[in-house]
Amino acid sequence: VQLQASGGGLVQAGGSLRLSCAASGSIFNIRDMGWYRQTPGKQRELVATITAGGRTNYKDSVKGRFTISRNNAENTVWLQMNSLKPGDTALYYCKAYVYQNMWSASDYWGQGTQVTVSS
Repeated sequence: VQLQASGGGLVQAGGSLRLSCAASGSIFNIRDMGWYRQTPGKQRELVATITAGGRTNYKDSVKGRFTISRNNAENTVWLQMNSLKPGDTALYYCKAYVYQNMWSASDYWGQGTQVTVSS
């Protein structure tokens, strides 16, 4: 299973970016998908998650600014990020909890995509 993330870049404060992450390989189905971020010297933190049924969860500081969505048929998750702040600068990772058959599942991570917000 591979997760390919894209969409990062450099944007001014107040701007928007849309991250995408597509899962491929031996996939029976995917339960939860999510986005996490990490800055140097800090632990990776949850940004947003979404279940297969569409239930979402967000880090408090991004509520109202970020929106997570997914397409189950295409095994893809997106993160729409609006009103970006310099504090959102980080390496963003996607994660998926993938069932490769009815009995076996694991977490898989994408390679990370850099988001830099200038003030």
